[in-house]
Amino acid sequence: MADVRKHHITITVHTAYLPEQSDPEQERYVFAYTITILNSGSVAAQLVSRHWIITDANDLIQEVRGLGVVGEQPLLKPGEAFEYTSGTAINTPVGTMQGSYQMVAEDGVHFDAEVVPFMLVMPRILH
Repeated sequence: MADVRKHHITITVHTAYLPEQSDPEQERYVFAYTITILNSGSVAAQLVSRHWIITDANDLIQEVRGLGVVGEQPLLKPGEAFEYTSGTAINTPVGTMQGSYQMVAEDGVHFDAEVVPFMLVMPRILH
């Protein structure tokens, strides 16, 4: 049986509402998200692209695909992490993001590192 931990990426996310960039009267809510990508597998892997699905409370979906993250395609050796901060704007004070990073391991294996859904929430909106 293959080692399922050979190609494994652990992702953690922290979000923040950005009131100074938001304009609720114009239905514009801006959020920053900081993501830490940790290679918890046993083989070095490079992040080559990303795919995001951003959904607001009205079920309006934005889909984003692109090379790398913040202009980089980091190569992560086992145990190494890469952290970056980016942002998104949605039309409602609550929404979600989810997606994946497309990775290529040094042994030639292509795999996706899933980003499980996380919330985008303006403070004091949810109890």
